[in-house]
Amino acid sequence: MALKPLRPVPRGGPSARFQGRYKTTPEDFAVDELAAYEPSGQGDHIWLWVEKRGLSTFDLLRELSIRLDRDERSFGVAGLKDAQAISRQWVSIEHVDPAQCRGLQGERFVVRDVRRHGNKLRLGHLRGNRFAITLRGTQSGDLDLARQNLADLAVRGVPNYFGEQRFGKRGANLQKGLDVLRGDPRAFAHRMPRRVFGLVLSAVQSEVFNRVVAARIQGLGQLLPGDLAWKHDNGSVFLVEDPAVEQPRADAFAISPSGPMPGPEMTLPGGEVAAIEAAALQVLEIDVAAFGKLPFRLARGERRPLRVPLTVPEVVAVDGGLRVSFVLPKGAYATSVLRELLVDTIWFGPGDD
Repeated sequence: MALKPLRPVPRGGPSARFQGRYKTTPEDFAVDELAAYEPSGQGDHIWLWVEKRGLSTFDLLRELSIRLDRDERSFGVAGLKDAQAISRQWVSIEHVDPAQCRGLQGERFVVRDVRRHGNKLRLGHLRGNRFAITLRGTQSGDLDLARQNLADLAVRGVPNYFGEQRFGKRGANLQKGLDVLRGDPRAFAHRMPRRVFGLVLSAVQSEVFNRVVAARIQGLGQLLPGDLAWKHDNGSVFLVEDPAVEQPRADAFAISPSGPMPGPEMTLPGGEVAAIEAAALQVLEIDVAAFGKLPFRLARGERRPLRVPLTVPEVVAVDGGLRVSFVLPKGAYATSVLRELLVDTIWFGPGDD
């Protein structure tokens, strides 16, 4: 039987959450990318500010490639956005006439702005995302509860679970990745496109990380001896030798405990933390050494914070429900916030990147 991804554990109990539905239509889930920097206005790369509806980022690039007669691989993006949504993001392309791009549109996308810049967009070149999500079917009294929960998340942080998109439809990528790591990775590499190979391996890394978050869910801001603390200002980590000395910085959200994205280049924690992370790998019947046999320098390993800050929280009543809005840093999933608000969330939702 194929292993299914762990269903993430919410930090708050059922009494802290309420019933509601999301993504009933693309308009109920809006995402705006927050750029790491603004395009300079000069350079050979043309940046397109694109609004899309019910369209994955990969499908968007396919449509742009047809209209501009360019290879899909020549486009750059900073992040992948939900398909079942209204989302706005930058897309870059080099050596194209800006006049070709202005007003460019298809059935499910439109180019809203065109700018010049000196560099191609790369994955990760963003500060974060602003979400505005409509929750349908809520009840009287849920407005106050949602406001209280968002305010609490803004103080304590959001569990940094990977979302269901990471694991493919019905979690199939996780089992494929485990098959690779338990077998001969080089044999699998010859049978899989490189992009798919990377996706199935990242699904395994994500599952290990999610299991560590779940194991520490009631103390995501609590440092333990041997922790590798994540510095939120620059993404570096350092070994926590004395938690009592460093805990005030964690309480101020300057640092947080980190978890594993396993691989041969990942820094290893110590003490109790090492035991927690080893247990997550053991459940999956793999170890860190398995990642060292991979070709293409894929899944090299890194650390990731167990929690992330939530900023600019807001909740308002709308016809048929509530609209919640907030900002998360890059790499964080809105479903991690919704899981803390709703009694049940959609696990394998439709049409995400």
